[in-house]
Amino acid sequence: MRATGVYLSKGFWGRSVDELKRLSNITFKLEGIKGPSGPLALHSFQDRDSIESCKTLSDADIGGYSQVALDWVPVSTPNHEPIQGPGYARFHGRISTELPADRPQIQRSGYAAWRTLDRKPTLFGKSLFNIDMYTYLALRIRSDGRSYLVNVQTESVVPTDLHQHRLFAKRPGEWETVLIKWNDFVRTNHGFVVEPQTEMLRQKVRTLGIGLTDRVPGPFSLCIERIWATNDMSDGDDVVEIPATKVKEGQLKSKEGRQINWSDK
Repeated sequence: MRATGVYLSKGFWGRSVDELKRLSNITFKLEGIKGPSGPLALHSFQDRDSIESCKTLSDADIGGYSQVALDWVPVSTPNHEPIQGPGYARFHGRISTELPADRPQIQRSGYAAWRTLDRKPTLFGKSLFNIDMYTYLALRIRSDGRSYLVNVQTESVVPTDLHQHRLFAKRPGEWETVLIKWNDFVRTNHGFVVEPQTEMLRQKVRTLGIGLTDRVPGPFSLCIERIWATNDMSDGDDVVEIPATKVKEGQLKSKEGRQINWSDK
């Protein structure tokens, strides 16, 4: 896998050297003409420090009562002793739809999310991901079966725009790799679908994350090992398609109240 590097622990010049190496690699391999030589790592939780480049959000930020955490979990040996080395992140907490009594302007509650932080700049400017040459977003996850959303933020003219897609887990409780087509993401703003839809700025992806907005009270838990862009269908156990048949009612709505349907296979 062509690594993008973890920039938190590096200074400006170290990040700049890494970016120069990455750009040179693309040039020498003629990836702009031949296409990418391999997958593009977007974020990995295999190292403990990977948690530091993410932030959590919830309705607690506006006075709500949902709880959220993003913890790093080391891989365990058969006798359940933790070992140093590759691990994963656990996004967990409890959803509450209780409204704050002292804030009558808050009419809706019950959400939690996490996202990566903006990557630090280099000599070449702002650090953004270019996924234009890739077909799929891949996620290695272990889900509890709840209705999570994958969130992608780009360098959009409207900073609060998100591109979202349902994260369908076929085997809750087990590790699996899910592929989502980049072209199937839906542009939203503050939880509503934006019309007319426009294409994602695929050359300027800023952050990625996962949210839970189903407003179902109770605990939740989703484990994530890594996220990457790929053209290889064999990377995943399942590809989320959007056929005309067999759709599920989604959490997203247009401003007219129409719900967005998602495919479940």
